[in-house]
Amino acid sequence: MADILTQIVAAVRRRLGASPAPPDLEERARAEAARRVGDHDFRSLSEALESPGPSIIAEAKHASPSAGVLREPFDPVVLASAYERGGARALSVVTEPDFFGGDPEWIPAVRRETKIPILRKDFIVEPRQLFETVLLGADAVLLIARILDDETLDVLLELATGLHLEVLLEIFADEDPSRAAGSGAPIIGVNARDLTTFRVDLGRVAAQAAGIPRGRLRVAESGIRGPAEIARLTAAGYDGFLIGEHLVRSADPEEAVGWLVSGSG
Repeated sequence: MADILTQIVAAVRRRLGASPAPPDLEERARAEAARRVGDHDFRSLSEALESPGPSIIAEAKHASPSAGVLREPFDPVVLASAYERGGARALSVVTEPDFFGGDPEWIPAVRRETKIPILRKDFIVEPRQLFETVLLGADAVLLIARILDDETLDVLLELATGLHLEVLLEIFADEDPSRAAGSGAPIIGVNARDLTTFRVDLGRVAAQAAGIPRGRLRVAESGIRGPAEIARLTAAGYDGFLIGEHLVRSADPEEAVGWLVSGSG
């Protein structure tokens, strides 16, 4: 499992190579982005994170490489709706199919039944995936700094801006945050999970906040299970908290989100 990220990215590239993009994909995506601007049909992740109080990004994730299937039966729409009722500020939908059991078509289904911003969480390595993300109806997209060289990262950030697609740029707790900060990305996430051991270290996440410049929105990811951890990370400078496995496994996801929101106030 030590090179799990490499394996996932290789699988993504194989899928992309086996399924050529439609010739009109970019044209349709740009038209949809223009329509959404004209119709004011965007839900802003950054505005959600800037709101007072703990901003929970609640994740719909069917499985993970380290834990296997997390919830059965799994209905992303039911789960997302429960999160929203519980007070989540945004939703993260994991769409990678081979390792996480995801499906991109969950995004339009979730969008129809909710009103808060939707983050597409996947392994984005090519511009075509951003065009697809817009057409699916996501408001924001995860980019993982570790899997992108400088040129590709710059291209994807610029393209996302042109498509009015917000970016959560993710680094891991063992990374120097200066590259992410230097990219200009306005939202930077720090993932607590070590991809070699799958252990989480929220202490390292807390320490990383100091390396992310003021004026950027900071999101802590992975390993958060209770209000005390949210309070600690808020004190360190984090604005939002992306929480997946803990909420997906909960018997009552709506109540679990509500506890995180009210218990940390």
